[in-house]
Amino acid sequence: MSKSANALTLVLAACLLGGMTGPSAAQQMAGRDVTKPSAKLGLGRAATAEEIAAWDTDVRPDGRGLPVGKGTVKQGDDLFQEKCASCHGEFGQGVGRWPVLAGGAGTLKADRPDKTVGSFWPDLSTVFDYIKRAMPYGNAQSLTNDEIYALTAYILSMNDIVKDEKFELNEKNFTSIKMPNAAAFFEDDRETSEKQFWNKNPCMKDCRPVPKVTGRAMSIDVTPDGKSGPKVE
Repeated sequence: MSKSANALTLVLAACLLGGMTGPSAAQQMAGRDVTKPSAKLGLGRAATAEEIAAWDTDVRPDGRGLPVGKGTVKQGDDLFQEKCASCHGEFGQGVGRWPVLAGGAGTLKADRPDKTVGSFWPDLSTVFDYIKRAMPYGNAQSLTNDEIYALTAYILSMNDIVKDEKFELNEKNFTSIKMPNAAAFFEDDRETSEKQFWNKNPCMKDCRPVPKVTGRAMSIDVTPDGKSGPKVE
């Protein structure tokens, strides 16, 4: 959007929202940077601490953001069969085209790797965070923190990362769990590894040399004379 169009939009919005009126709006807009409006437009209000907290639910790999709670593998098994198995299968094998959660160990170098929580995901926090935000499908954010801990523990058990069905996952031992494929991930190093390709004056026209034609199909007799090719057994 151009600056003039943007200025007109801001003037009209200010008039409609009651932050400024009529001629004074145009006068105040004239001669200043319209990308940084200083006048209040009278729209909305500041979010409360409770509203911000409701959205601030992300969990990081170092455990920051984890809520207080606990849940065992056995509790997670019962919850999984009730709320998750219809899509993910009783043992996390996936139903139809729904995501597979378990298995796949040793397949990442195959042509068609099985990228499951156990075989591929590097951080357990991603499991907890995703369940908290988006699961169960169709009824997201309906689970308690204890239920999320229990489901996460059960997914660990399905992938043989923990062995005991009495194992309890909580905010204190969460970061002690190491995912099998964590070592295969590394920080984005393009700032150093690709710096040699950076150019403050990049080529924008005729950057590649014109290819040299060294031979043509007709001259080297690779095109059949007939309209049909040779019979293939």
